[in-house]
Amino acid sequence: MRFINPKTDFAFKKIFGDEQNKEILISFLNAILYQGNSAIESLEILNPYQPPKIRGVKDTYLDIRAKLNNEQTVIIEMQVLNVEGFEKRILYNAAKAYSIQLDTGADYTLLNPVIALTITDFEMFPNLDKVISRFVLKERDYLVDYLIYDIELVFVELPKFGKKLEELETLTDKWIYFLKNAKSLEVVPEQMGEVQAIQKAFEVANRADLTREELEDLEHQEIYIQDQRNAITKAVKQAVKQAVSQAMKEKALEIAKGLLDVLDEATIAQTTGLSIEEIQKLKQAR
Repeated sequence: MRFINPKTDFAFKKIFGDEQNKEILISFLNAILYQGNSAIESLEILNPYQPPKIRGVKDTYLDIRAKLNNEQTVIIEMQVLNVEGFEKRILYNAAKAYSIQLDTGADYTLLNPVIALTITDFEMFPNLDKVISRFVLKERDYLVDYLIYDIELVFVELPKFGKKLEELETLTDKWIYFLKNAKSLEVVPEQMGEVQAIQKAFEVANRADLTREELEDLEHQEIYIQDQRNAITKAVKQAVKQAVSQAMKEKALEIAKGLLDVLDEATIAQTTGLSIEEIQKLKQAR
């Protein structure tokens, strides 16, 4: 048995965004937002999963929107690439989901809370050792909460989760392990299959049950993501190389300046690796 990668856009929404399998999303949100307690009893998925109709990959992220039984709205997003402006987009989406609840002239008391839940396949907050972090509005100096708790940003950083299968204890542990490791598993682990919603998630993630079109779209997304990761890695390496080269050049110029009255141009060039023209420019600039 092989399972699709829950971290791809297509797979994430197929598993968690299907109106027919709402118990999966309910269990997942209870695990991440409410420490495994059954705070959410029901929900409505506002943009349910639809089989792919258009070829190609437009984005490297996906959001699922759901309205909970307590009227809260939750935006769930899986992000695999740390792209520029990502952190601003999260805040924008949360604020937008909050503001669009009201029609023109409607009473502000009708606004319901919004939670933006973001799962990342990279570290967003290297100074925090928590896998799950939560952010709300607070007074800057005294860290006192704002009068209402209506917008909350919740992050799950998958690279920070290091528990092995035999170390899983809570429902939260099991769902995060599923997200991070499902693709590499060949069978449903016994301790995870005991949770009905997780067992169902594995069934949805079974590659054997996908259509050829779905498998092709999944493959295209995985290739695209890997290409983007390679591009980011290459850009970082080039930037580091350029920075090192520039630092070495500046050091060579400083050394050359100190040798102008001691050695001839050819010897300085040979010692520092600079060209004769660069040595002459240093002399002229004195």
